[in-house]
Amino acid sequence: METISHTTSEAAHLNHPHTQRAFGKMKLLVAAYGALSAAVLITVVVLAITGHEVTSFMWGRSAGVLASAAVTYWLTVRASRGARWAYLRVRLISIIVPIAIVAIDMIPGALPPWFIAMQVACALTIGATAFPINGSGLRAAFSKSR
Repeated sequence: METISHTTSEAAHLNHPHTQRAFGKMKLLVAAYGALSAAVLITVVVLAITGHEVTSFMWGRSAGVLASAAVTYWLTVRASRGARWAYLRVRLISIIVPIAIVAIDMIPGALPPWFIAMQVACALTIGATAFPINGSGLRAAFSKSR
């Protein structure tokens, strides 16, 4: 288990009510991203069970997005406890993942419209985390001088 040490100033930034509210919003958004991702995978499962056509691409895509939600939530929790490396990764994820989701959804004919709509909802939800994580309070809590 990793020990995280903080100076008094760093701990003050992390324990500041604005910082904790920002992490609370992020955890909620990432949990919503996970719930939407699970809904996509469950829909694929139900369709497959009921004899509708689902492709291996849909299976892999929906499972991969759900896995990314689990990892992102874990990273968000680690960041809320002061792990700068986790904070930096969530910052990247909040910008790159929504773009990747939408870009892959735009491959002509690869996915049905309902799947694209659900994936776009996932992208919007994880993309919304970019606002609190890039806010001045969290940037101060995780400044390079740490």
